[in-house]
Amino acid sequence: MTSRVHCSSRLRMIRPLTAFRGTYGKSLGASAKTSHELCPRILRGRRRPGRDAGIVAAQQAASDVLDGSDEEEVLSFSNSADDSCTVMNVCGRNDTVLLMQLTALLETKGIVVASANLNAFEHGAVCNVFRITEIDGAKVSEERWKDLEPDLLKLLNKSSKSLKPAIHGALQMEDRSTIIKESDIVALEAAAAEMANAAAELVSIEREIIGVMAEGPSEVIEEKQLERAEANSMLERKISALEAILATRRTLMEKAEKEVAKETIPEYLMPPPISTTGPAAGNGYEIILQGFNWESCNEDWYQKISDMAPEFAAAGFTAVWLPPVSDSVSKQGYLPRDYYDLNSQYGTEAELREMIGVLHENGLKAIADIVINHRCAHYQGDDGKWNKFGGRLAWDNSVICSNNPEFGGKGNYKQQEDYVAAPNLDHSQERVRKDIIEWLLWLRKSIGFDGWRFDFVKGYDGKYVAEYVNATVPEMAFGEYWDTCSYQDGVLSFNQDSHRQRTIDWCDATGGTCAAFDFTLKGILQEAVSRKEYWRLVDSQGRPSGVLGLWSSRSITFLENHDTGSTLQHWPFPWDHVSEGYAYLLTHPGTPCVFFDHFFYDDKIREDILKLIDIRKRFGLSNKSEVSVQKAYNDVYAAIINKKIAVKIGPGNWSPNDDSSAREWQMLHSLALPVVVPPVREFLGFGNVPVPKNPPPVKDMIAKAKA
Repeated sequence: MTSRVHCSSRLRMIRPLTAFRGTYGKSLGASAKTSHELCPRILRGRRRPGRDAGIVAAQQAASDVLDGSDEEEVLSFSNSADDSCTVMNVCGRNDTVLLMQLTALLETKGIVVASANLNAFEHGAVCNVFRITEIDGAKVSEERWKDLEPDLLKLLNKSSKSLKPAIHGALQMEDRSTIIKESDIVALEAAAAEMANAAAELVSIEREIIGVMAEGPSEVIEEKQLERAEANSMLERKISALEAILATRRTLMEKAEKEVAKETIPEYLMPPPISTTGPAAGNGYEIILQGFNWESCNEDWYQKISDMAPEFAAAGFTAVWLPPVSDSVSKQGYLPRDYYDLNSQYGTEAELREMIGVLHENGLKAIADIVINHRCAHYQGDDGKWNKFGGRLAWDNSVICSNNPEFGGKGNYKQQEDYVAAPNLDHSQERVRKDIIEWLLWLRKSIGFDGWRFDFVKGYDGKYVAEYVNATVPEMAFGEYWDTCSYQDGVLSFNQDSHRQRTIDWCDATGGTCAAFDFTLKGILQEAVSRKEYWRLVDSQGRPSGVLGLWSSRSITFLENHDTGSTLQHWPFPWDHVSEGYAYLLTHPGTPCVFFDHFFYDDKIREDILKLIDIRKRFGLSNKSEVSVQKAYNDVYAAIINKKIAVKIGPGNWSPNDDSSAREWQMLHSLALPVVVPPVREFLGFGNVPVPKNPPPVKDMIAKAKA
């Protein structure tokens, strides 16, 4: 008794035009023959009666298919091919994953799989041969087979089983044709032309320099050398722009190929979802507000934050980063003196406790700014230097690193960066770490803080941060690893891989317990928007820039903080591009941190931030969301996140409706131009209008795929 059925027209057996590749990637020649065992309950050590007959039956079934006698027969069932088992043959592509899937399905149906073989025969066919029985050892009856058949066919239909290679030329080229469009070709051509023009300009200047070197006055030579430096810098940027365009195109093509080749696994065989939490990531959906600026110490700040807490929560923030809480030599709190004295320029300890209580009542996490790289002394020591500490932690110069001779440090020499303004603490000493942990536990359990923001983490080893985090178990933990970006001729270099890697290395040193502010992304993003060089927003591999592109769950994305902006203006993000920056941050992975001044000191920026937060939360964007960069050119950056949200920044034109996809996208929010078209319906609380095929050159656009 033999029964054969077909799965679908998609599963028809077609003789391949090229050689197959074996399970382990070896090409199978015309006479090759393989048999790989994958046996959950394999019986070894004795020859099973009828084994050769089962293989012959499988070979005949495959041969029939390839010879065209019955091209749709891919699944066969026989009780005569083996004396003790039912033989089930599944002919198709060489696929060990499918073997495991079929085995798992059969076992869930109460069928015992005695063995499962993968066989490749001399005419090129590949067949999976299963020997199966009922639980009691009996062969599978024809009635029982009829019950099993629909589920087996369902799995085979989902598996894209075929004798063809996993990636087919026609399908691959068809998929690529939807990615590379005429506008992409024009952009590539323009970038190449700009690079050629820049090279020609540099060559012309250098020839002029050669001409005046012998007789020209020194002033002319110096002027020409300056021109040469500028031209050289311009050429390097044009080369980088072209490199970024090519990287974006390459990445999109690779993703398309993977989509074509990707196996579809039935839901019942999928592993359960893994939910990862931890101090660094919070719950993965955090949105942080930096709840102060450099001048906040001049107000009754704790009372102000208490009053504003309901507004923070209504906006969609989940955590508030607060300024340093301890007694300090500086008003802002970054030169701490007595860690346990919580009466500061921002308010009293009682007001601090009350403020944290109000934050908790509004569902907000309170993040403390932890300054433990250095500590200022209360008194001068016997050597006349400021190295004698007061308060509950009455240390002396033995806890100060010997890098600090001006403070008479007698501790160990540290390899990390020295902070010259105050005594640097020697974290290698166990007693120092013990005292710090006790203080952090007091802040956590008694004062009520939920997480830590570690200041100046370049000054001490990340392994000590891991110890502090593991001992105190905060809900969030992140550090300020502020490193200098790479510049050339005063212009930010395109390749910032080493800068990003140093931040990632620090996160790794903490055992992954701590995230870090993504200074790499900040530098690149503000350069991209201010110079209209949006090609900077991908790296040389076509990935998003910054820590976000490699370890997004450990990236705290931000535009500004109390040091870079506020009244200090050490490294400010251009104010007229702030909304554009948040269009990127609040749609992309990483954990976004919004600066206080941006949210409260500009009504238009505030409106944009509110709408962007709403979009992020409603569409479930997280710090691990998937990014597919569509464009990274001089005048435009575009990406699709989680296949739900499309974002475009820059003056250039782009629309997700440009491709031939059947999906219809609709405008959610435009940051530069008001929506003047009557809304077709209300969505997310504001006007929602269709995105035109050729949209106006608005700066920023957020779009959503229609379900």
